[in-house]
Amino acid sequence: MAAARPWRAPPNPSLVTSITSLLQTLNPQNANISSQPLNQFASYLNPDLVIQVIKNQKNPFHALFFFNWASNPQPNPKNYFHTRSCYIAITDVLLSHSLFSTAFSLLHHSRKVSDFIIARFIKALGDSGDIRGAIHWFHYVKSYERGRCLYSYNSVLGVLVRANRVNLAKAFYDQLVKEGVVVPDVYTYTTMIRGFCKTGMVEHARKVFDEMKCDPNLFTYNVMINAFCKKGDMDSAKRIINEMIESKKCAPDVVTYTTLIDGYSKKGELQEAMNCMMEMAKHGCEPNVLTYNALIEGLCLSGKVDEGKRMMSRMRLNGLKDNVVTHTSIIKGFCIVGKSDEAIKHMKEMVSLRMNPDVKSYGIIVNECCKIRKPDAAISFLREMRARGIKPSVSSFNAVFRVFVDIGKLQEAILLLKQMPEFGCSPNFLSYSAVICGLCKMKSRMQEVEKLVREMLQNGHHLDATMYNCLLRAYCEDGNEQMAIQTVYEMISNNFVVSLDAFSNFVKVLCGKRYNREVEIIYEEMLRRRLVPEPDADSYKGILLSTEDSYLNST
Repeated sequence: MAAARPWRAPPNPSLVTSITSLLQTLNPQNANISSQPLNQFASYLNPDLVIQVIKNQKNPFHALFFFNWASNPQPNPKNYFHTRSCYIAITDVLLSHSLFSTAFSLLHHSRKVSDFIIARFIKALGDSGDIRGAIHWFHYVKSYERGRCLYSYNSVLGVLVRANRVNLAKAFYDQLVKEGVVVPDVYTYTTMIRGFCKTGMVEHARKVFDEMKCDPNLFTYNVMINAFCKKGDMDSAKRIINEMIESKKCAPDVVTYTTLIDGYSKKGELQEAMNCMMEMAKHGCEPNVLTYNALIEGLCLSGKVDEGKRMMSRMRLNGLKDNVVTHTSIIKGFCIVGKSDEAIKHMKEMVSLRMNPDVKSYGIIVNECCKIRKPDAAISFLREMRARGIKPSVSSFNAVFRVFVDIGKLQEAILLLKQMPEFGCSPNFLSYSAVICGLCKMKSRMQEVEKLVREMLQNGHHLDATMYNCLLRAYCEDGNEQMAIQTVYEMISNNFVVSLDAFSNFVKVLCGKRYNREVEIIYEEMLRRRLVPEPDADSYKGILLSTEDSYLNST
């Protein structure tokens, strides 16, 4: 049995502050600097103090200067020497400032290079996004340690999984298993399981889980359960929990049960979710706010808002405080059952309780106001968001644009489009599309349309086939054959299909103004580029022939 570590009092905060203040008066990058001012602290040196001082430095060179002095202080009345933890502390500080070569030089000189230490290099490089650098250090330590580098294997796997490079992580994992120099541990297996689950490859994750040569830990189990719940495979998730309970190696915790309850709730299997809550109590596991919120959301999404509110009351009685997520679910529930007034009232109650609704809460209410054709109320909530410093989502504005267009309030839509930047939100393509296509349906509004199209193009958005067809119909309605022809040629050059009804209007307008040959040329170009949909080819041809015949007979 290893000897117990002798007890030491934690470092004196004033001592740490005094050393830090002294270090800040020194220039550690000056080659001629003397470390003599630090000698007054030599008798206080111990690993805990050294680690605390190192971690307290904002300048990594101050930390390194202190570390180097403490490596061989003069005098050294207590025969102080750095422990492994001291080397880890200085390494972490240097790596956090990307001083990789400095850290390696220190470790190499001190003969402290090891698999455990280099694993920290790999993680630091991965965290900074340097995957290639992380892999370079892995190959270095693998050669240095002759393959005995489980910490570095685990570190590089973690880096690759976090970067969503799961196939490359699998290649490293397969290499580790094939070589057999080191045995994978629970961290190795769990990292690969997490990687596969993260990318939706749940069957691959289950295969690794089943092949584990060591016992899974609680985190391993929870990762697998979460993956099955996200997939909607509640039977497999439940089987994993049963395995946990039967093996008696680790008991399900609140995360385990909350994940399962959330999975059942999202599937609408509320009785199963309730059973899980009872099972939690049976195993002495107390639900937390996330557990209750998962169940309340499930009840509200199923239209059982009153039950959701009762569950919130139960949560309060058990000493837990409801939050924005709780109330957002209730607001959503009211919207689902068509109780818009109740949803709006509940939102106002949230504000009166000094609970700050978030962008999701407001988004639900704005959409509901639009659904019941109250765009002014929706805008009022958008203004409230701005006053509270919350940036609305562009989808909330788009919902307002759609309802303004539907009820014919185009001027209000244009005004809101111009005001969007004041709310900290820029219009996207759908914003412009809703307003432009709405204006196209109005007579004599094409100047405004063209202005908005120019603005949209300047903001980096491009017209799609739907918008082009709207423009074409509008130009035909206005009898503007020149702009109609230009629009059709732009559509053809972009390989967009002219819709059947837009083509019909176009042909009528042009044939009525004796542009028969132009129509034929355009139609032939459409055929050549295969822009006439196969099923409707006869209809397009029929429109062309019948319209031409009609205007020939009229003369």
